[in-house]
Amino acid sequence: MAGAYDDRDGVIWMDGKLVDWRDANVHILTHAMHYASSVFEGERAYNGKIFESRRHSERLVASGRMLDIDIPWTIDEIEAAKYEVMKANGLTDAYVRAVAWRASGEDMGVSSAKNPVRLAIATWGWGNYYGDAKFKGAKLDISQWKRPSPETIPCHAKAAGLYMICTMSKHAAEAKGCSDAMMFDYRGYVAEATGANIFFVKDGEVHTPTPDCFLNGITRQTVIGMLRDRQIKVHERHIMPEELESFQQCWLTGTAAEVTPVGQIGDYNFEVGQMARDISTAYEDLVRA
Repeated sequence: MAGAYDDRDGVIWMDGKLVDWRDANVHILTHAMHYASSVFEGERAYNGKIFESRRHSERLVASGRMLDIDIPWTIDEIEAAKYEVMKANGLTDAYVRAVAWRASGEDMGVSSAKNPVRLAIATWGWGNYYGDAKFKGAKLDISQWKRPSPETIPCHAKAAGLYMICTMSKHAAEAKGCSDAMMFDYRGYVAEATGANIFFVKDGEVHTPTPDCFLNGITRQTVIGMLRDRQIKVHERHIMPEELESFQQCWLTGTAAEVTPVGQIGDYNFEVGQMARDISTAYEDLVRA
């Protein structure tokens, strides 16, 4: 499967039924398109099993609640739908995208309480998010945009609108020959990449930013558990920009990114070291177990 995402063979689950891929459309006056009233999940299936599937479904519903979007499907119904559409498309290793949004209805101003909530789930094959970076380390820019204060956004929701500055940051990074950008937060601390959490290694111990103004990723939580199972000390804390020079290794975590080593962030260089490689390999083994 390749080509534009609106012109492919296959089916997409929409509101309880399978729809031909090319017919899975919404009206131009859909509230989500104008006001970002949308939440989503990105998941990966390996050998026919979606990794941490239920946790993703639970987070989707929780994200919706944070945005006053009450998704009218149960966790069990969402779980069944994901596997139904994956099977219908003949996929066992796949990326799974669930998205819920405020649809078109009586409201077309900022308020959308009168508009129905819709849900769709699409699946497709998707390789390494950062290409060959797992072997040589991804190259990151440093974004001019900062993760906002929790007083300004629902920072723990996986909400479409929160990715606007991520898209802008990634575009700027790609224009410089980088594959992603690292963002600071509103206080100036190291936060995350545009779609992945970040980890650093110093003298055999791991340091990762406290997720107090950005998403505490499911892959992030998984990797922290793996490190602690290996008796590796993990420091979840605020990290200052000037500390970047002292770290020896770095990697990103996320459903799409999986565990991807980083070789460079701005002017700072990191080795694709043993711990980064070991955790990347161990994560690949875990999701396929």
